Formats: sequence, C-alpha cells, structure tokens
Amino acid sequence: MNQWAFVWAAYALTLGGTAVLVVWAWTAMRRAEGE
Repeated sequence: MNQWAFVWAAYALTLGGTAVLVVWAWTAMRRAEGE
C-alpha cells in the first residue's frame, strides 16, 4: 500500500480530533459563561 494513504489518514485524524476538541471547548466555555 502506498505510504501516502497513511499520511492522509493521519492528517484526517489530527484535523478531525482538533475540530472535535475545539467544538467541545467552545460549548464548555459557553455553558460556563451562561451560569
């Protein structure tokens, strides 16, 4: 298998995980500000 498939998979996991973390942090911040 071409090594670029693993490179793109790593990029996708990193960007996806970062997006999830940003959304979670933003919602936690909004919830904390609302209290």
